Amino acid sequence: MKPFHRFGLFRHLLGALACAAAFSAPASAQSSYTVGATSTGVPFTFLDIKTNKLQGMMVDTVTAVGSKAGFSVNIQQTPFAALIPSLTGSKIDIIAAAMLKTEARAQIVDFSDPVYSYGEGLFVNAQDQKSYKTLDDLKGEIVGAQVGTVFVDALNKKGGFKEVKTYDSVSDMMRDVGLGRIKAGFGDRPIVAYQLSQGANPQVRLVKEYQSTLMGDVCLVVRKGDAKLMERLNKAIAELKADGTLARIVEQWKLN
Repeated sequence: MKPFHRFGLFRHLLGALACAAAFSAPASAQSSYTVGATSTGVPFTFLDIKTNKLQGMMVDTVTAVGSKAGFSVNIQQTPFAALIPSLTGSKIDIIAAAMLKTEARAQIVDFSDPVYSYGEGLFVNAQDQKSYKTLDDLKGEIVGAQVGTVFVDALNKKGGFKEVKTYDSVSDMMRDVGLGRIKAGFGDRPIVAYQLSQGANPQVRLVKEYQSTLMGDVCLVVRKGDAKLMERLNKAIAELKADGTLARIVEQWKLN
């Protein structure tokens, strides 16, 4: 075989090997993800009117997770009730909000390892000084909860109330409690406590002696079966717990 023929054959062989390697090489990890967060979940997620950007404990957490895992995040404002539909519809890739893990939700989406745990808080009119320790103390009353939260189903399942009204936000619910339109409101205890401590509604008080019954874990949420992203999230969460970063974020937002 002539030299130039041997060279041409060698060149074609190298090209074939290069193509095979390109097809067999693993795809690089995604470098950016769209994250859904609500604008009304202080201190977990909320819209800072000064910067017009979403802020909060879960925003800081998902940003830190992304930094640790090697991807950037694009935070997108999403109503709470639209978070899961937006995720399953591929409008967002991750949910970072005050969303408790439940069996019903876990059938639709996948939850990461926990980043925080809490239960429900009860608030009433500030002039109402009665002690409310359990749900049974509110039998026959009109109560409220935020639409899309686990509290709506829990209150309806419990029964015994005159009516369970739903609200788009905790602030709307506080308004009706303050005006006497409903007897009491239920919401994420850290959110309610934080908002009231910031003077959100002086006509409302948090019932400190109320005993939470719906304790749950707050996690990052991804589409069902997205094992690769879940692995990246859980690895980063474990590292953030180990080096104290997650604890510092929780402390910064006065959630400990």
